[in-house]
Amino acid sequence: MDAAALMPPLPRRLVLFDGVCAVCDVYVQWMLDHDTDGVFSYAALQGTTARAIRGRHPELPDRLDSILYIYRDDAGNEHVYWYTDALTRIAGELPWPWRAAAALRVIPRPLRDVAYRAFAASRYALFGKIDQCRIPQPHEVARFLA
Repeated sequence: MDAAALMPPLPRRLVLFDGVCAVCDVYVQWMLDHDTDGVFSYAALQGTTARAIRGRHPELPDRLDSILYIYRDDAGNEHVYWYTDALTRIAGELPWPWRAAAALRVIPRPLRDVAYRAFAASRYALFGKIDQCRIPQPHEVARFLA
């Protein structure tokens, strides 16, 4: 049996982010500040949690440079979203007024994703990389997975 199959169930709402991307780091910090109910957990794309998720979800693109959102439903099924689908689904789980950004789903996905991928392709050049993932505050540690 492979390591992905042995991984324990994920938290109900998990955000995977690029651990060396300065923009992603700012986004995670922003989410921590605005997710007042603490419903999201986080893990870096470079970690073991992300590796196990990729093993369980072959539909994910090979070269993934995106925020991913994994939602585990009541039956335990994992639903994986990337690019703008991830962002709009995450927005839909945040408190108002941030929840309103979920309405961007009315824009056809190909149009949304073209803009997202263009930004993702240039984010390192525009904003740089960071040397390490942010270190969670003591009250946030339980929300971060390896």
